[in-house]
Amino acid sequence: MSAKVLGVIPARYGSSRLPGKPLKDICGKPMIQHVYENASKSKVLSKVVVATDDQRVYDAVIAFGGEAVMTSVNHPTGSDRVAEAASHYDCDYVINIQGDEPLVPPEIIDDIGSALINSPECVMATGSVPIDGEDYIKNNTVVKVVTDVNGNAIYFSRSPIPYPRNAQHAKYFEHVGIYAYTHDFLNTYTKLAPTPLSESESLEQLKVLEHGYKIKIVPAPAQYEAVSVDTEEDLQEVIRIYKERHGL
Repeated sequence: MSAKVLGVIPARYGSSRLPGKPLKDICGKPMIQHVYENASKSKVLSKVVVATDDQRVYDAVIAFGGEAVMTSVNHPTGSDRVAEAASHYDCDYVINIQGDEPLVPPEIIDDIGSALINSPECVMATGSVPIDGEDYIKNNTVVKVVTDVNGNAIYFSRSPIPYPRNAQHAKYFEHVGIYAYTHDFLNTYTKLAPTPLSESESLEQLKVLEHGYKIKIVPAPAQYEAVSVDTEEDLQEVIRIYKERHGL
């Protein structure tokens, strides 16, 4: 029997920097619709659902023919929202797809989901993409990841890792924030106690490593370009890229 893989797109209406973010218009469609339609092209997902805490987002998803579930307004993280949504479905794996990345390619969802299914020693999988440029590497909003020889995460950091003592050997990879979990571990994950490194770096995924679990890291496809929309400037950049891709 093939694995049942649920794709969940968490989408809060409230955003301090860009209120109403999921419903921002991108060339005639709300942003959440672009994310949903791209995720629906994934071959590994059995179902896609939007998890929201706002009736306006729920209604917009239903209006374009998508599936949505209402979740608590009190969740501290997107992972908690995803876990609540997943509790309503029969599934073996859950993939958390960021609701503010309307250009997300379905191929990376497939690659991350397949990697977890084929890595029984791991409870999670996520992505990475090569980066260069000193300013970008040193930017503390860009999360970096290093792996062992088997492609499992050793550490995530906002600092440049590895330290370039021998610069010719230093290669840098940005963490791509799509997460796949076994359904059982997702429930465990939301209950894991905070850990020193996760709190110091303010990176929730570090508590997985600190509690002794393994995370598979999957290289993103070539030409990966999925801008995260956090500001009006990000939104305009996505619109520019979308128009360029579609000849608009």
